[in-house]
Amino acid sequence: MLCLLALLLGGCSLPPLEGRSTSVALNQIEAADTALGRAIAPQAQQHRGRSGIYWLIDPHEAFAARALLARSAQKTLDVQYYIWHGDVTGTLLLDELRAAADRGVRLRLLLDDNGTTGLDKELAALHTHPNIEVRLFNPFVVRRPKAIGFLTNFTAANRRMHNKSFTADNQATIIGGRNVGDEYFGVGESFLFADLDVMAVGSVVDDVSTDFDRYWSSDSSYPVDLILPKADAAALQEVRAAAAQMAESEASADYLRAIRDSPFATGLLQGSLEFEWADTTMVSDDPAKGLGLADPDSLVTRQLSELLGRPTENLELVSSYFVPTAAGVDVFTKMAEDGVKLRILTNSLDATDVAAVHAGYAKRRKDLLAAGIALYEMRRMSTVSRRNASAGPFGSSGSSLHAKTFAVDGKRVFVGSFNFDPRSVHLNTELGFVIESPTTARQIEQFFDERVSESSYEVRLSEPGDLYWLERRDGKEVRHDSEPETGLFKRGYVLFLSILPIEWLL
Repeated sequence: MLCLLALLLGGCSLPPLEGRSTSVALNQIEAADTALGRAIAPQAQQHRGRSGIYWLIDPHEAFAARALLARSAQKTLDVQYYIWHGDVTGTLLLDELRAAADRGVRLRLLLDDNGTTGLDKELAALHTHPNIEVRLFNPFVVRRPKAIGFLTNFTAANRRMHNKSFTADNQATIIGGRNVGDEYFGVGESFLFADLDVMAVGSVVDDVSTDFDRYWSSDSSYPVDLILPKADAAALQEVRAAAAQMAESEASADYLRAIRDSPFATGLLQGSLEFEWADTTMVSDDPAKGLGLADPDSLVTRQLSELLGRPTENLELVSSYFVPTAAGVDVFTKMAEDGVKLRILTNSLDATDVAAVHAGYAKRRKDLLAAGIALYEMRRMSTVSRRNASAGPFGSSGSSLHAKTFAVDGKRVFVGSFNFDPRSVHLNTELGFVIESPTTARQIEQFFDERVSESSYEVRLSEPGDLYWLERRDGKEVRHDSEPETGLFKRGYVLFLSILPIEWLL
């Protein structure tokens, strides 16, 4: 029946893009003549060529920073995300964007269509606003269920835009690991790297804006009025009313309080927000990767290799989805043989939201440990296992580790959307910053030295060659001889998946 359905839908194709509007980011002269531009200029002039970095670790502050940037914008907002949920924070932030457009701010909203489930009505309504244009990256023609798209056009449906950026007036931008949804802004406050973003000002912001323009005008980006049913005249008012009702709910209280109490906007506009000024380089995949047409030299992996070279002293890596593959194991092993100290933190089987990804990692653990590489697996951070359906099939739960960062040789740090897995390397488009920051690199090292054991299991290899897990609990060391907090069925399922030839999809 599925094969027959695929044949019947084979004629469902995307519409032509002729006549699509064109637009570009705010130029620097116009951007300077904004409240943000005037506030940032004095510091930026003192640190020419560098970028001011402000780390967003606390989830409530990360939410407030986006909302307050939207409120501070006077001319443009360029917003790009892999997932946008229609939950409390997703609804509130979407309304902040709508409110900015009501003030005359031009909003360009680019979303990967795999992560917009349940938002068709709202996106179509926003698109009717004279100051808002919404585009979908690699959209699905059949809206329900979207999974049909994997049958009719697997190649395009399997390639997703994983980038995350939020840029106001081409003067301040937020990039990192967080998507937009409650689990990214309210879970895991007790753990330093549950998720991680940075806000940047200065020279790198224009690079992000230029990169947004590339994606906005790419052959994968479709205006929603070509894909979604046209919204009626009352739809935008209904969206406003639904957001107002959401803002009155008890569930919104913490987030609205975070906006109200945050010193972020005041400090940013008054020039008192403390930035770390550092040489910062943006890395980003060519959006043609979304169609499988990118030149290998234009990919993030090549850019990272050229920027970072080969670590000579130490590498601390945090990746929510870590699938090193056989080739990656060889690279890490060679580093270890050359005397590089490697420490890796990823999710445990109990914490991960995609068992298949864990299968791709689990079958490489013994080889990594045998090479002398330290492995830590994040414990599940909540007793409630909750996964929003709009995350799609490729993961991005917020109930567990979701950060993507690494520190090299105590000198530089990467933060962004890139996971160490084949999907990030070959299929998804990614975005991030390489920051020359010995201070932050040392902080990540210190986290591994002093705190990683508080929230994770350390994986060890016994003399006979068996895996075991060490947990520090209430000042005591507890040993687990099988994957902690998992049953036989789940472990067997992961073992079965590890045998299948699916590693290239993970």
